[in-house]
Amino acid sequence: MPTRNATAQWKGGLKGGTGSFKGQTGLGGSYSFGSRFGEEGGSNPEELLAAAEAACFSMALAASLESSGFAPTSVDTQAACTVEKVGEGFKITTMKLVVKAVVPGIDDAKFQSIAAATKEGCPVSTALKGNVQIELTATVTG
Repeated sequence: MPTRNATAQWKGGLKGGTGSFKGQTGLGGSYSFGSRFGEEGGSNPEELLAAAEAACFSMALAASLESSGFAPTSVDTQAACTVEKVGEGFKITTMKLVVKAVVPGIDDAKFQSIAAATKEGCPVSTALKGNVQIELTATVTG
């Protein structure tokens, strides 16, 4: 299986410094203390983690639905990653997933069962498991 790569650089002290990151495909951005822990513009690691979780979950749910005999038309996932002050430091505490899928011929109970199993088995969810509370709200239409 492939290994994916990214780099990051931080210049200066914590509150006055700036950082940048770049993935091997060119995905990149800048971040700062304010964009991570405040409301300043710019990216942050939590945004990247939320994007990774949303992308992984959408793809994994489509695969799970397909292997269960359903042909999803679309799976749209929003992920919200929360970082909070815990003790002397900061901790990523919660990843909230809101999924809306169009899957012809599936009933809600079956969809909820497949979505819950996917939450437990998607590779990014598995990496977070035991450290970050993952919450799921899933809606399906046919």
